[in-house]
Amino acid sequence: MSANPQRDRPIHGLLRGSDLLGDVTRNADVCVIGSGPGGAVAASRLADAGARVVVLEEGSYRARKDFKMREDVAYPELYQEHGNRATDDLSIAILQGRGVGGGTLVNWTTSFRTPESTLAVWRERFGLSELTPEALAPHFDEVEKRLSIHQVTLDEVNENNRVLWDGAKKLGIAAELLRRNTNGCIHSGYCGMGCPVNAKQAMFLTYLPDAAEKGTVVYADCRVMRLVPDAKGESIAAAEAEVLDPATDRPTGRRVVVRARRFVVAAGAINSPALLLRSKLPDPHGLVGRRTWLHPVVGMRGVFEKRIDPFYGAPQSVASHHFIDRPGRVGFFMEAAPLHPMLASLAHPSFGRELREGLAELPRTSALIALLRDGFLPDEEGGTVTLKGDGGRRVAIRYRLREGHHEAMREAMKTLARIQLAAGAREAVTLHVPVVRIRSEKDLAKIDDAPLGPNRVAVFTAHQMGGCGMGTDAKSSVVDAGLRHHHLANLFVLDGSVFPTSLGANPQESIMGISSWAAERMLRGA
Repeated sequence: MSANPQRDRPIHGLLRGSDLLGDVTRNADVCVIGSGPGGAVAASRLADAGARVVVLEEGSYRARKDFKMREDVAYPELYQEHGNRATDDLSIAILQGRGVGGGTLVNWTTSFRTPESTLAVWRERFGLSELTPEALAPHFDEVEKRLSIHQVTLDEVNENNRVLWDGAKKLGIAAELLRRNTNGCIHSGYCGMGCPVNAKQAMFLTYLPDAAEKGTVVYADCRVMRLVPDAKGESIAAAEAEVLDPATDRPTGRRVVVRARRFVVAAGAINSPALLLRSKLPDPHGLVGRRTWLHPVVGMRGVFEKRIDPFYGAPQSVASHHFIDRPGRVGFFMEAAPLHPMLASLAHPSFGRELREGLAELPRTSALIALLRDGFLPDEEGGTVTLKGDGGRRVAIRYRLREGHHEAMREAMKTLARIQLAAGAREAVTLHVPVVRIRSEKDLAKIDDAPLGPNRVAVFTAHQMGGCGMGTDAKSSVVDAGLRHHHLANLFVLDGSVFPTSLGANPQESIMGISSWAAERMLRGA
C-alpha cells in the first residue's frame, strides 16, 4: 500500500515520553532498538511473520506539522546532539538524524543498491559469501516498490545538480541520474529539515506504520542505556531504557524495560557500538567501536553569474562514480549538496566581511561535494567510537585522516573545480582557511599547497558506517555472517554499523535491503 504523499499516516500504538507516567515493563518476542532504516524494516518483517515486536527509539516522534522548514528548528530537533555531533578534534562535522524514523527523516532521498564491487570485497576479505547481488535482489526489489524508489528525469534536475551533470559531460566524466525514495515530490529543497508534504517515503510513513498495523508497539523518547545479559551471560534478557522529556530531552527518572526472546540493535553506526559498550557485553578482542567509516566529504563552491538557487529543488539528482576505483589509492564519488543559509555559513571558512560577501553570493553558488570511499585499502583502520565519562550518554568519535585521504581530497577538489569551471562558473572556491580561489586550470596547483590538517579545511559527513563489523571470524568482527553477535545467541545488529568497510554509495537503501535479508534469516533460524 502506498502512502498518500499529502497525508500523515499514524503509527498506531505509538507512545511518547509524555504518555508514560510511570515505569513500564513489557514482554515481547523481539525488542528492536532504533527506528531508522534498519530497525523499521526489521520490525515490519518480523511483525509480518507474527512476532510480537516492541521498538524503542530515543528520538521524538515528529510528523509533517512539526517540520517548520527552518534550519534553527530542524537541526536541534531532528539531528544527533542537536546538530553538533563531530569528531573529538572537531575536524569532521557529522550530520546524523535522530527521531522516529532515524536518518530517513532528514536524508536527501538518494537511493543506491549496495555496489557489487563493495560486496565482492566483503565476500573476499570478510568471508561473507552469502551477500551476493542475487541474494539481496528480492529484498531491494521489495524496498524499492514500497518506497517508490525511482530514477529522476533530466528535467527534474535543479541548477545546482545540473552543474555536476553539464560540467562532467563536457569533461568526459561519467555521470548518472539518481534514484530517490519519493512519491509526489514538489522539489521544495527542504529534505534535510523534514519533508513538508510527506513525499519523502521515510520510515515513520511506511515500514513503522506497516509494523504497527500488525501489533508492533513503538516507544519514542526512550533511550536504551543497557542490554542486560541473562544469568549465564550467553544471551540478552532485557533492554533497559530511560524515558526522556520530549520538551527538554532530559531523563525524567522513569524507565521502560523490555524482556524478549530476541533483541535487534539498530541504533545506527556510532549509537549501536556505544550501546554495546555501555552494556559491557562480551568483546574479547576489543572490536566494538573500531573500524568506523564516515565517507569524509570535501566540497567546492562554484560562483556563477547566473542564479543557481542551491536551496531549491531536489537536493541530489546527479552523481558521478567515475573515480570510485583508483587502484592503490582512496577512491571518491561526487554529488551535489543543497545550501541553505545556516548550513552555508557553517561550511564557509571565513568570518566578518568575507563571510557576509560569501553568503551574499549564495543564490549564485553551486555546491559540489566529493565523498571518500574509505576502508578498501589493506592498511586502513577507520575511526573509533568510545564513551565519554558521563555514564555513556555521550560518545567520542576519533577519526584521523591520513595521507591517503589527503591525496584523494586534493584530487577530488581539483576535479570538482574543473567541473564547475566547465559548467560556466566564474570561479571555484575551496573551503580551506584561508580559501583558495580557482579561476583557470593553472590555479589548480594552489590546492596542492593548501593545508589539510584538522580544521584547516572543512570536512563533513552524513554517512556513518561500521563499528560493529560483520564477518565470519570472531577475532576480527563483532557479528557473524547473519548479523548475530558472535558471543550472544539472541542479539542481532541490523544497521549500517555492521558494514566492514564504507560503501562507496549513499547507505540508506543498503541498510534496508541487508536488514530485510538478515530478518528473513532470523525467521528461518539460520
